Amino acid sequence: MHIANKTRGPLAAALGVAIGAAVAMASVPAMAGDAAGKDMEKCYGVAMKGKNDCAAGSGTTCAGTSVRDYQGTAWKHTPKGSCEKTASPSSPTGYGQLQAFKEKPAA
Repeated sequence: MHIANKTRGPLAAALGVAIGAAVAMASVPAMAGDAAGKDMEKCYGVAMKGKNDCAAGSGTTCAGTSVRDYQGTAWKHTPKGSCEKTASPSSPTGYGQLQAFKEKPAA
């Protein structure tokens, strides 16, 4: 019984360190995303099929669910100021939009 008590302390400490590390690692992507978000904007109509960051319209869930290239309801993060300069053949203006849009008919 004396030996079992000697191993409980180090085992509990190791478990505590492992849990602490897991919690710290889980928070890193969230913080990185917040920092990147300040210099990025949602740009609709520029994502390729299945490559959108989110918002892909009805019948889809989120990231990677767009069903066609340049879908007007799907967005991709782009550097601030670049969205409306990025080509989008489905957009009424021919460029990405800061809001979802109805796609123009294919030519």
